[in-house]
Amino acid sequence: MRVLGIDPGLTRCGLGVIDSRGSQILTMIDVGVIRTTVDAPLEIRLMELERELQQWIKKHNPDVIAVERVFSQLNVRTAMATGQAAGVALLLAAKSGIPVAMHTPSEVKAAVTGSGRADKKQVALMVQKLLHLDEIPKPVDSTDALALAICHHWRGVGDSKLKDALLKEKSRLKKLANR
Repeated sequence: MRVLGIDPGLTRCGLGVIDSRGSQILTMIDVGVIRTTVDAPLEIRLMELERELQQWIKKHNPDVIAVERVFSQLNVRTAMATGQAAGVALLLAAKSGIPVAMHTPSEVKAAVTGSGRADKKQVALMVQKLLHLDEIPKPVDSTDALALAICHHWRGVGDSKLKDALLKEKSRLKKLANR
């Protein structure tokens, strides 16, 4: 399975592509950051982001796109920009017919480090270790995107199996009720 992880941001949008073989063997395919022109109008920045994301989707043909779920602690302006960038990613995924999974920061931290309260440094070190990288990708947005992709490989597969099992059970019960 190939996952494109997107750490949405308007100034810097982190991207990471990871393939899996089996449930535990993960390989980094690509990592990067999309930067938009800070002094450009919002609509132009969103268009720049769309163009670059489209190229990543076309180049890597992911099976699923994992996007960080936007949430706001205190800074509403940052949350708005992050939400706008996430919206572009979600729209492109839908237009491309690619399933989307959204994971909260604490879900990502827990999946990668074992603790939902891990700091950025702990996440970065585990990403480096899990993907057998010589160094931690920079800037942190790219590392966060890889962490999202890792999270989805581990959580998404389990969530998908659980969903399939529930659907099968519902179907079985429906058949029994119709007898």
